[in-house]
Amino acid sequence: MVSTLGKCAAWSPPALRVNEVQVWSAGLDPEPADFDRFEETLAPDERARAARFYFPEDRRRFVTRRGLLREMLGCYLGREPHELRFATGPYGKPSLLYDSGPHEVHFNLARSNNVAFYAFARGRSVGIDVERVNPDLAKQRVAELFFSRREFSALRALPESFQVEAFFNYWTRKEAYVKARGVGFFMSLDSFDVSLTPGEKAELLDGDERWSLHALTFVPGYAAAVAVQGTDCNLRLGTWRHDWAELHSGSPD
Repeated sequence: MVSTLGKCAAWSPPALRVNEVQVWSAGLDPEPADFDRFEETLAPDERARAARFYFPEDRRRFVTRRGLLREMLGCYLGREPHELRFATGPYGKPSLLYDSGPHEVHFNLARSNNVAFYAFARGRSVGIDVERVNPDLAKQRVAELFFSRREFSALRALPESFQVEAFFNYWTRKEAYVKARGVGFFMSLDSFDVSLTPGEKAELLDGDERWSLHALTFVPGYAAAVAVQGTDCNLRLGTWRHDWAELHSGSPD
């Protein structure tokens, strides 16, 4: 169940409880003053990465999504954003340095166009993906290359009008799961099955009860999904602005 908490200052979001996952959407085109604040919090390696972007728009969005991540984590941890240090797993998944224990904060982020999604949880792994829905990308050849046989059959059995939505259901749920596992695309996408039919519950179809999937449909024009370690958690959805944050009611699926 997702409850309405209204607006609050960006530096004091709702508490992140052990039994919940908080998912935030955020725009990546901030006001100049917000951008400057985000840039000031970045570590030297993040600044170097930002400087390598050729297009100013790409640089601005990178700085914003990293700065927002630091600001959000700083809120949860009660620390200054610039103080945070990150580690990278063997397959590229980021985590916090010097934060360990049963209630440590796990996080994951994804970006598409000018929208970013962030997922946070205590003591459990999470993975998230978001994609702007583009019918031109939902080609049968792509499905043939990446879908499992079971998933490809399910896709082809759908009316053509449902196939674009099904394609992006597949893509976001697959990527969220492999990101949650921390293996990225080193895990073959056809080695496990997910539900993809529009209107069906998001879930793994191989009976692995250690993980759960949730579709996220609260940003129009985008498909998104979050994968969570365990099934005993409450999912809370929110929209983060640069001067306030709001968790709102709504259904994840």
